[in-house]
This record gives sequence, C-alpha cells and structure tokens, in this order.
Amino acid sequence: MTTTTNGDKKTFVYAGLAGESAPGRPVMSGLYRMGVGENQWQLLGNGLPEGAAIRAITVHPQRPETVIIGTQFGPYRTDDHGEHWEKLNVPDHGLPVWSILFHPRTSDVVYAGYEGAEIYRSDDGGERWEQLPVSVRFPEVTIGPGANLAKRILMMSISSSDPDEVYGAIEVGGIIRSLDGGENWENLSHGQYINDDPVDMHGVLASSFRPGNIFAIARAGLFRSEDHGDHWIRGGIEALNEKGQTYCRSIREVPGDPKTIWVSGGPNFRSDSGVLFRSQDGGTNWERIDMGVQARSTLFGLAFDERKPSTMFCASMDGEVFGSLDSGQTWAAHPLPQEASQIYALACG
Repeated sequence: MTTTTNGDKKTFVYAGLAGESAPGRPVMSGLYRMGVGENQWQLLGNGLPEGAAIRAITVHPQRPETVIIGTQFGPYRTDDHGEHWEKLNVPDHGLPVWSILFHPRTSDVVYAGYEGAEIYRSDDGGERWEQLPVSVRFPEVTIGPGANLAKRILMMSISSSDPDEVYGAIEVGGIIRSLDGGENWENLSHGQYINDDPVDMHGVLASSFRPGNIFAIARAGLFRSEDHGDHWIRGGIEALNEKGQTYCRSIREVPGDPKTIWVSGGPNFRSDSGVLFRSQDGGTNWERIDMGVQARSTLFGLAFDERKPSTMFCASMDGEVFGSLDSGQTWAAHPLPQEASQIYALACG
C-alpha cells in the first residue's frame, strides 16, 4: 500500500493511551504514531513527560505538522509531526486536559478543556492562555448537589455560522454554551434527564449543515436540538443495552461534507463489541455500519484527515485501530503493540 500524502506532506494517525482518574480504573500512558498507508506504530516521547496519559489529540487545520495534545500535566505541542514536543505555558492547576479545539475560522484561537469543568483559551496559537469563567451548577446540570460534581470537558464545538457560539460537553455536567466566544457561559439541560445518567455528556457537535442544530452524545445515547441547545430530543440511533440506550463516545462531521455525521460507541463503557453509526442527511436518520471487522470493545476514537476526508480511523479501548481509505466502505485493522490499550484519543492529519 502506498503511503498517503497531501502534496509533499505525509499523513499520520496518532493514538493516545490514557484512562479515567477514578478509583479502580486503570490509567495507561503513551502516544503512538503511524504513517497512513503503513502498518507500523512508533512510540513518541521526545519532550513529553514520562508516563504521559494522552486524553486529547488535535491536528492544526491548516498546518498538519502542528499537533496539540492533552496530558495529565497540561497541553503539549509539536511543530514537526511529533518528533519533538514542548509544554505550553498555561497557568492551570496541574489538572488533566481532556479536549483541544482550534477555532474553525481563526486557528490562532485555541480552547483547552480540563478536568474539573475548566476551559482555557489562547488567542495567539497557544503562547498565552486565560481561564474562562465556566460555571456549572445544580440543578441545571449535574445529577445532584455536592457529591456529584461536574467532572471534565470531553469535547467542544463551535458554530460555523456564528464564530462566537461555543459549546462544551461535560462528563456528569451536561452541555454548556457561550454566545460571546467563551466570556460567558450558560447551562443547557432541558430534555437531557433520562434514567439514571441524564447529563453524563461525552461530546457535542454544532452542525455545519443546519445552523442551529446541535448534537450531544452521552452514556444515555444521542440527543438533538434544533434551537441552539435550548431544548433536546432523543437522537434516534439504535439502542444497544438493556436500558434502551447506547453508550456514545465520539461524534464527527466529515470534513467538506457536513451532512454526513459519524458516531462511535458500544453497548456500555466496558463492552465486548464496538459500533459505528452514520447519518447522511445531517443527523435526521441514522444507520449502523457493518465494518466487515469486529471491534472487541467499545469504540472511543473517531478521526478524519481534513485534507483527504475519505481517510478515516476509529479506535477501541482495547488498543484496536481500524482504518478506511474509502469513506468507511471497507476497513483494515492496525492494532497497536500488544501491551498498549485504553485508547482515549485519536487524530489524523
């Protein structure tokens, strides 16, 4: 197989090992890289801290050699596809970073989502950062007062029609929204209280196909809003567990084709299978995809090559990576080394 390039730039897929900072749950470490079209993973580390748990990987939308990752020690950046890394100077509290977002219109603006439902923003490509005033309160979000504190920002999304409209998905915290680029935030939860896990949100997507449509994925499944997140309804994907729910972990629009949306997940957090769902009409109807290969655990990661979006990858908790070069029609397995598992972050570019 020929190595994929964009112009004279080689394309890579990155897989990060991590876990959850909860009692009894393992935390793996390591950042792996593979050239697309190859089948050999390389462990990266030059400049990274020892034992780095990688919970977020984001490739710069215009400069694929620049990648920012989130670790338990804060964000790190490379400008040479991961050959060398430097720690970004964020005045944080030493908490893990769970999500990184480049602004879709102005890539010098970068958001970092942290443990403890904190968000930091840089307006100069990551050189200087400021903490944004995120407020997470009961009863608008969180399951109960006191004991059930909002945990972490797992994903952020920005409206393509309004560059100041920013959304965040909080694990045990619901969906939050800012209408001024992050200066002020409000809690959105109307319609998200389902069974015993109403606001355990794992991802959020502001539709580029239908402005105002927002998608949220959760332990309880997929939710959709048609009014910028003010109200929510169930999203209509197939239920996979005994509660009538599906554990969803990642949601992505296809670059350049925003009416096509993919969701990854499984029956539960720890499952013996993983699934992909796809919508080709902007999220109205969904189908379960037959990959031709079977993941042996819940699919966490989902990534596209921004410059060649027919190239896509997904990854499971157990260290499996599957790649497609034809928009998901056929898939090939690219497993990490045997000792590597708990893939929490995936990116391609």
